Amino acid sequence: MNIAYTMAQGRGDTDLLLQRLARELSARGVRCSGTVQINTEPDDCVGPCDMDVLVLPDGPILRISQDLGPSARGCRLDPAALEQAVAQVGARLREGADILIVNKFGKHEAEGRGFREVIAEALSMDLPVIVGLNAMNRPAFESFASGLAVELPAELEALLRWVEEVAGVRV
Repeated sequence: MNIAYTMAQGRGDTDLLLQRLARELSARGVRCSGTVQINTEPDDCVGPCDMDVLVLPDGPILRISQDLGPSARGCRLDPAALEQAVAQVGARLREGADILIVNKFGKHEAEGRGFREVIAEALSMDLPVIVGLNAMNRPAFESFASGLAVELPAELEALLRWVEEVAGVRV
């Protein structure tokens, strides 16, 4: 089982790192499946960013956040949009892939939903999996991965080396 995770320090840094990884792997001929997150600042520069995911390798881009109003403080994730992304990734994964990249093992995955089954499916297909992770969901992820996940530094070269080692592809 080849599963790894990375955690960057700055807000949105893991998203940017995984975007770069997917672009670099695709440019080198590696068939990527999964999602990378693209955050868009609102036009009025007030409030939280919009959260979109690019379904790899070539779209569509799906909005996974919902506007709850300026006073809202709760989770803005749109569960229906997330499940739409999950369904599209699952279908593409079965069409053929060399790696699965998941922008985040988040609250939904920690609770047994979201990309959890797609990650398990990829692992059962002997595909390497890289996920973005934050400290809050780390215990749930470690339990899910049964302690077999490898932590990778939040550096593009480290992620590329790991993919080369476990996927047997030259990157």
